[in-house]
Amino acid sequence: MEWKGLQPEDARRILDEEGENILPQDRPATPFSRILKILSEPMFLLLLAGGCLYLLLGDPSEGIFLLSFVVVIIVMSFIQDQKTQRVLDSLRTLSSPMATVVRNGIRSNLPSKEVVRGDLLVLEAGGRIPADARLLEGRVDIDESILTGESVPVLKIPGPEGLAFGHPGEGTSPFVYAGTVVTRGEAMARVEATGMLTSVGSIGRSLSGISEKISPLKKASLRFVRKLSLIGIGLSVGDVFLNLFWGHKNLLESLLNGLALTMAVLPEEIPVILTIFLALGSWRLAKIQVLSHRFSAVETLGSITVLAVDKTGTITENRMVLKEILVDGRRFRANNEKALPEAFHSTVEFAVLATPQASSDPMEQALIGFGQTYLTGTEHLHDIWTARKIYGLEPPILAMGRAYPDESPGNFLFATKGSPESILDLCHVSPRKLNETVIQVEEMAKRGYRILGVARGNWTSFPLPDTLHQVPFEFLGLLAFQDPAKKEVAAAVKDCTGAGIRVIMMTGDHQETARAIAREVGIPDTGVLTGAELTSLPEADIRARLDHVSVCARLLPEQKLHLVNLLKDNGEVVAVTGDGVNDAPALKAARVGIAMGKRGTDVARQAADLVLLEDSFKNLVEGIRLGRLTFENLVRAIRFALAAHIPLIGLSLVPVFFKGTMILTPVYIVLLQLIIDPACSLLFEAEPARRELMNDPPRPQELTPFGWKLLQPAFWQGLGVTVILVGGFLSFHFLGWTLEQSRLVLFTSLVLTVLLLILANRASSNRKTDQPLPVNKVAAKLFVAVPSLLILIYTVPFLRDRMGWGNLTTVSFLPVLLAIFVLVSLSGLFLRALENCWIEASKRL
Repeated sequence: MEWKGLQPEDARRILDEEGENILPQDRPATPFSRILKILSEPMFLLLLAGGCLYLLLGDPSEGIFLLSFVVVIIVMSFIQDQKTQRVLDSLRTLSSPMATVVRNGIRSNLPSKEVVRGDLLVLEAGGRIPADARLLEGRVDIDESILTGESVPVLKIPGPEGLAFGHPGEGTSPFVYAGTVVTRGEAMARVEATGMLTSVGSIGRSLSGISEKISPLKKASLRFVRKLSLIGIGLSVGDVFLNLFWGHKNLLESLLNGLALTMAVLPEEIPVILTIFLALGSWRLAKIQVLSHRFSAVETLGSITVLAVDKTGTITENRMVLKEILVDGRRFRANNEKALPEAFHSTVEFAVLATPQASSDPMEQALIGFGQTYLTGTEHLHDIWTARKIYGLEPPILAMGRAYPDESPGNFLFATKGSPESILDLCHVSPRKLNETVIQVEEMAKRGYRILGVARGNWTSFPLPDTLHQVPFEFLGLLAFQDPAKKEVAAAVKDCTGAGIRVIMMTGDHQETARAIAREVGIPDTGVLTGAELTSLPEADIRARLDHVSVCARLLPEQKLHLVNLLKDNGEVVAVTGDGVNDAPALKAARVGIAMGKRGTDVARQAADLVLLEDSFKNLVEGIRLGRLTFENLVRAIRFALAAHIPLIGLSLVPVFFKGTMILTPVYIVLLQLIIDPACSLLFEAEPARRELMNDPPRPQELTPFGWKLLQPAFWQGLGVTVILVGGFLSFHFLGWTLEQSRLVLFTSLVLTVLLLILANRASSNRKTDQPLPVNKVAAKLFVAVPSLLILIYTVPFLRDRMGWGNLTTVSFLPVLLAIFVLVSLSGLFLRALENCWIEASKRL
């Protein structure tokens, strides 16, 4: 039956009237609600408190100046939040599920949210049903466990048109439901309900699956932020208490000093860093056609130790190519020769004659294309011949044939192709010819070819025979086909090997075919583990074999899952690729599940963490590189944030012990945060990859950016700079410098030292050779903007007065410049020496 479906204009009208086919979701945050969220952050509450304290102390200009930064930071935070939101929106658009519908007689794919009541749905195995619908044609098995909890699929068949809509779980009914999955069969169905009117909508169940758990990285960051916040509160309370106890300041001044110390310690950058890095990491993956369903997958990519990949479509092109023809000991290789010698014409001619012209079989498509390429213009290509009788596969004879009327009346020409064993049997060849051909077949099979035999026959009477066995056939030759490896895979496998990632091919294909492809792309040929062996061998032997085997063939889906679990038990971080419904358990069990975007089923894509939109192995390896880069840049950013905060803490504590006025007021700290925040969230995120990044071994899974091992360089950087700056303050105090001079020197030195800390942390992450830094456009802009800001502050009297620097004369300014030069130079020399120590230490490791 020919199905027409809705007209496009009718579908648009129904969509406008009834709305999109989605369940109610959280409303997108309005600009006003985003601003309220920003104002609720601790740093802004501290700014407001500081401004109020200045007003209470009778310093309205200082208070208003500090409060004005609230507006500046709101704008910066809002722009940053908008950028992150745009990235997330684009990722959600990419991951939107699709549906196949028939409209105006044309089959097309469209987002599930555009499906409307009355649409004709095409249901296929592996697809998720987008709406409640009534079956019109075909038979399908449906997994309705999302609605019923029953894991056994339910058979659905067409039923009477007037039958009232039923309930999930009913067998042999014509009704299918949104969110359920087709496990077998094909069918056509008409949509009866969408969105909240579906069964899943009426009971409030979400189609998006289980909510994402907090990742190990986020847990570690929460612990780190909690510890630093407690330290900051403790130091601030102690600071206020000591100032009051020693009589250095009154209550309001003590509270202001404690508030400045809290601002110096508070690690408010950490949550922003994590959100931006993982969101932009997912966005960068999407740019190379790798879609991330979960942010946690981005952080895990750098830890992968085993990559378990499918053969077909991932390593190979998922298309068949006729590679060789063998006739009477002569061999034709399609790769090397442009013209087909006459001796091979008959073999190709009769193979094409045995093939339906409208076939969807990859081998038959390759054969037809080969015939059109090499036989066009010869008498061996018969476009208008019509078969009088067709012989399909009839086990145990794995061969098919076609009978064509010959030029002589009553004569028929037979063409057949099939497995070499069946064709040889039909031809009744001599024992010698049989032995020679079997050896040739085995030799080609070891090279990964799929082989067909071809034969020609004649029949001189009517009616035509019932079976091919009745026809006298002449053996013509052998055709060798191959699903060729993608050109870029060998280089990608080499990159994985250099990165310490073991590539294991897990396929349901024949073991010799798998081994041949593995050798071609550079996967070590260290033996094969087969599905039959998994069934018969003890588990201890399987574990031992799995330690060195790189090809697993003839696997069933449940055996693939078993191997993934064994690898995980051995401490491996496993990434798995898959495309079918039955691959979903292995994808879910893997540390990183990777589904195919083009040929993968909806079930596989939704079970996976990543989706390869172009089914490209090269893109997958590039995704691993980006995952490593994201984590490494995250380490750089957090190191820098910690190193930059330690001098702030040290200088904020100095007045407690020296009975002086605050060196770093809240205004100073806010200005420094305007430098530190974009450096953390933008500069380090844009840091290019090291040349040797993919030569490093995988990162240990338990390693986080918040552990002492990775933060140790930042601690020593910050402590060294703090000692230098505090030493400078003591020297100025001893020399009798004014507070204005000391503040100017220390603040300017600290700002310029922050730039040095950026350089130091750009260079210090796993860099084993003293190499020049790569170009970072964000860094270049920041290194121009920061000195310009210092010059602006000093040259504008209002800003200079708010900073408490006064109006220095030329004579008094020269010692200030000299002091700044000395402090920044000492900081630079210290950081350089520390970096050299780490480089030498990393070389020795």
